[in-house]
Amino acid sequence: MTTTSTITRLAPTQVELEFSITAPELAAAEERAFRKLVKNVRLPGFRPGKVPRRIFEQTYGTETLTSQAVEDVIPEVYAKAIREHDIEPVERPQLEVIEEEGGRPRRLKATVEVRPQITLGQYTDVAVPRPPVSVEEAEVDRSLEALAKDRATLVPVDRPAALGDVVTMDYAGTIGGEAFEGGTAAGQVAELDEDRFVPGFATGIAGMRPGERREVEARFPSEYPVPELAGKTATFDVTLHDVKEYELPAIDDEFAKALSGRDTVAELRSDLRLRLEAVGQARARRAIGNAVMERLLASHDFALPPSMVEKELDHFMEDAGTAAARSGSTFEQYLERTGKSESELRESFRQEANQRVKAGLLIEAIAKAERISATPADIAEELEVLARRYGQPVARIRKALGNNVVSLMDGIVRTKTLDFLIERAALEGGEDTATPAS
Repeated sequence: MTTTSTITRLAPTQVELEFSITAPELAAAEERAFRKLVKNVRLPGFRPGKVPRRIFEQTYGTETLTSQAVEDVIPEVYAKAIREHDIEPVERPQLEVIEEEGGRPRRLKATVEVRPQITLGQYTDVAVPRPPVSVEEAEVDRSLEALAKDRATLVPVDRPAALGDVVTMDYAGTIGGEAFEGGTAAGQVAELDEDRFVPGFATGIAGMRPGERREVEARFPSEYPVPELAGKTATFDVTLHDVKEYELPAIDDEFAKALSGRDTVAELRSDLRLRLEAVGQARARRAIGNAVMERLLASHDFALPPSMVEKELDHFMEDAGTAAARSGSTFEQYLERTGKSESELRESFRQEANQRVKAGLLIEAIAKAERISATPADIAEELEVLARRYGQPVARIRKALGNNVVSLMDGIVRTKTLDFLIERAALEGGEDTATPAS
C-alpha cells in the first residue's frame, strides 16, 4: 500500500500527520467491505452470500460499502504513516477529513499525542553511594529470639505490666474532651510495644496492675496519616484486666533440631546469617536502583505526554479509593480526613505522577538503546513464577493474562533494564566485597 504522508510537530509530545487515501486503496477496501457484508445478506433468488455487488448496492446503497471501507482503510493508512515517521502514539488520534471527492475522503489529518524524543545522556557508570551490607551478631540474636518468641507460650503473671508483656485492656481516648474515631476499644489484647501504638501509650500503661484504672497521655506524630489527629495529644482512660508474659523455649541444640533440622544452634545461626545477608543484599540493590534513577531523572529533561500523566493520576486516585475501602470508610470520608477536595487530592499526587511517567519513559529509552527485550525464556520464567504464586497451571495463567501478556513483557523489560543500570553503576565508598550489583 502506497501512502503519502507528512508530519508537523506541534509540541514536544504532539504531532500532526497528513496522509492520503488513493482511489485504488479505497476501491480495494470497498471490495473487502462488500465481501464481508454480503455474507449476512439474504435476498430472494440468491443463495446466502452470493448476491452480486450491483444488486447489493441497488438494495443497500453504495454509501454502505463506502462507510465500511473508510472505517477499515483509515486505520491502515494511519498505521503506515506512523511507521514511516517512526513515532510512538500514546493516545488515539483526532481525525479530520481535509479533502474529499464524491463523498469519499482523499486526504486526512491526524492530531496525536506521542512519546517525546529523548536524548540520552550518561546512564552507565552513574556514581551513587555504596549501601552498607553487613550483618551484626546482634541482628542474628534478634532473629533467633524472634523464632523463639513465635514458639513461646503466654503465661499469666501477678505483677505490674512491663513493656513486652501482653495485656487485656479497655480504653477510651479523647482529644480536648471529645472522643475520636478508632480511639475506643473493649477487651483489647495487645503486646505493649511502643512501635505498635501512639508514642506514650504503651509506656503509660507499663506499671499498671490488673484491675487498675489510669489516664494515659499519648501524642500523635505530626506526620500521622489522619490529619485531624496529627500532632494532637490524646488522653486515654485505660482499665487493665490481665497481664501475661512470654515464656520462651530454651535456645539450644534441641530447639535448632525441632525448628530447622539442624544439629546445633551454631548451624541455625549460620543459616540465619545467610538469610539476613540475602535480605541485606536485596535491600542494598533496591537502594542502588533508586539512587541511579534519582540521578538519571535529575540529569535528563524532556516533556511528558499529558495523557500519560493523567492516567498515572487516575491510578493514584484509584489506589486512594481502595485504601479508603480497606479501612472501612467511603472515599468521601477519606477526603474529609485528608482535608482536601477530590481535585486537590488529585493535584497533590501530580509531582509523583510526573516522576513515575518520566522514569518509565527513561527506562523505555534506555531499553531501546541497549536492545533489551523480553525473550521467550524470560516470559516462560515469569509465567512459572506466577503459576507457583497462585497455585495454578502455567497454561491457565497464560490464558487468564490474555492480552495482558504485553504488560507482563513490559514489566520484564523494565526489570531487566533496571538490573542493567544497577550492574553498571559506579559505587562510591565501602568495601568491594559488599557490592550487591552482580
